Amino acid sequence: MPAKRQQLPQEAPIDLEKFIFCLEGVHDIETEEVTEAQKNLEHLAMQYGVASIYQTCDTIEGLEASLNALVMEDHHFKDYEIIYLVISGEANSICLNDYYYSLQEIAEHFEGKLKGKILHFSNAKVLDLDEEEAQYFLDITNAKGVSGYGMAYNGLSSSNLDKAFFNLFKEDDNMLAVVEELHRRHYNVCKLLDFRLYY
Repeated sequence: MPAKRQQLPQEAPIDLEKFIFCLEGVHDIETEEVTEAQKNLEHLAMQYGVASIYQTCDTIEGLEASLNALVMEDHHFKDYEIIYLVISGEANSICLNDYYYSLQEIAEHFEGKLKGKILHFSNAKVLDLDEEEAQYFLDITNAKGVSGYGMAYNGLSSSNLDKAFFNLFKEDDNMLAVVEELHRRHYNVCKLLDFRLYY
């Protein structure tokens, strides 16, 4: 399925140096349904001028193919700082069509391929790694960081905080400075959703 690049209004000052690559886990990729994640990415582009590419996957093979195509074939890959995963799951796993895959398995699929990237999980899944699991994922994939939330979606979506997080990256490349600023500006929501960063 071809990647869908968000259509951007002419008046938004787009930062073409920075993209977000969003991969959303769905039950069936053939379904043409506009999801909340898609709407949020459109809003991010219109309000903040942050461009994104959106794809869906319904199997681990689909996830692998999407990320491999991004890593191997997309000449703009170096411009994607954030890989945004809107996929359900548990503390140390993701769930696609009722199958669970540990982050350890995912790390092995993308060994050395995520250099300098931040994987950010929406609160469609709780992100809860112990130090060893986090270090293993970062060491194997070469990712710069993994972020997400300790509080599961319970009628409260992380999408607004996700957008604020992505927008701050447009202003500053320093991951720790961005997280500090996010907490400064949105302290209550960060606490409520239990924002976490492993690096």
